[in-house]
Amino acid sequence: MKVVVTIVGEDRVGIIAMVSDILARNKVNILNINQNIVNGFFNMVMIADMSDSSIKLKDLQCTLKEKGEEINLDIKVQHEDIFRIMHRV
Repeated sequence: MKVVVTIVGEDRVGIIAMVSDILARNKVNILNINQNIVNGFFNMVMIADMSDSSIKLKDLQCTLKEKGEEINLDIKVQHEDIFRIMHRV
């Protein structure tokens, strides 16, 4: 199963490292990363594959949301199908 991870907030050192570490520890493979920083505002979208992971999507969502809140980031994880439906033009 593929998921879309979105991260929004003030730029700071270690955002990518923190998220990547959580994903790696849970055997979630990062397939693609797109990020940009505008006027100190960080925005990143990751596509990741959970096929080899034993963590449930709901648990990953909670873990990343809580970690993000600790450093004032909005981190969301959505199943790719939900993301596609929500962003259909």
